[in-house]
Amino acid sequence: MNVALTSSLLGDLHCSQCGKTYDPFSRQTVSRCCQAPLLCDYVLDVGSVLPSDLASRPKSLWRYEELLPVIQPDNQVSLGEGFTPILTLNRLANHANLQHLLLKDEGLNPTGSFKARGLSMAISKAKENGEQACIIPTAGNAGVAMAAYCARAGMEAVVVMPRHTPDAFKEACRAYNARLIEVDGLINDCAAKVQEINQSGAYFDVSTLKEPYRLEGKKTMGFEIAEQLAWQLPDVIVYPTGGGTGLIGIWKAFDEMESLGWLPQHVTLPRMVAVQAESCCPIVTTWQGKQLNSKQYVGQPTLANGLAVPRPIGEPLILNTLLESGGTAIAVSDEDMVKGVRELARYEGLFVAPEGGAVWAATKKLLQQGWIQPNERVLLLNTGSGQSYLDNLKGKLTD
Repeated sequence: MNVALTSSLLGDLHCSQCGKTYDPFSRQTVSRCCQAPLLCDYVLDVGSVLPSDLASRPKSLWRYEELLPVIQPDNQVSLGEGFTPILTLNRLANHANLQHLLLKDEGLNPTGSFKARGLSMAISKAKENGEQACIIPTAGNAGVAMAAYCARAGMEAVVVMPRHTPDAFKEACRAYNARLIEVDGLINDCAAKVQEINQSGAYFDVSTLKEPYRLEGKKTMGFEIAEQLAWQLPDVIVYPTGGGTGLIGIWKAFDEMESLGWLPQHVTLPRMVAVQAESCCPIVTTWQGKQLNSKQYVGQPTLANGLAVPRPIGEPLILNTLLESGGTAIAVSDEDMVKGVRELARYEGLFVAPEGGAVWAATKKLLQQGWIQPNERVLLLNTGSGQSYLDNLKGKLTD
């Protein structure tokens, strides 16, 4: 590969289980040694990139290009993703007796969700590595994002989606000229279909954490949280967790910022909260010691399609993030999600995805339990627009 000199500080990839290193300049999926997710390593020295360097850069995730894996700028496949706003929720905070409540609204990304971050990065790196076609199993938003970025890059896209997914996601994939395949079941059933279709390896599989680069796009949420809050981090981050890429990525970003000296010395990192649906909560079940791991977990559908991930490959990384941060995992009912969507709409004018309603429902539960204190600074992550979920929410948002 002819690599031009660019600003990326990418070094090697390493196996998240045993640490063995891999080449980032060829097709990589999971590690061959342990069949575990591969993670990107960067050459990070204090002063190599400064926060002041960011001031004049475009307000997109590509402002952090040194800490992203795309080597040649011409390979960046972008629709303007990233740098979503952090909003102060004073009315909702007063209603719940919280002093400091914030929300980062990822529904304002291209394609309507945080999946734009990860798929922008994965498709960019696929393009750089010479891929011509990509395939993905999805609960909805990731398939739409992959279809959009493949269209932008001129690549073929195949999206495998549960049949019960809202029509808005299906029609968007068709609009981007992706080949849409519907499957009875959840995302793990879609993953099995992807393996069947892709036995020849003709398509690059961009499944969650089965390639190294979606994580790198998602981690930019962590950089933005720090930068937008003037390098002062919240006490708690409440995150809707299906595959867990964003939760893991945000924690990875904090580690990289500490290595670069971007954060104040002796800063206390946020406690990370993984929020799941009661009908599909493998991480919560493992966290509570009710199972050794989620490899045999059986989940059911939920209004929050993105939370219906019964056997996440990133489970060890998710649990490690919770342990290292002093965080927790919690499940909420579909009924409470809907109530959360309704309260965010009525108190703050935000029409969030059910996943966004779930994080607010979880925050109230943790506040009632005393796990969150009223004076703590709490940041919610809304991962998508409620507009895409109208099929799921129809008739449920009135009292």
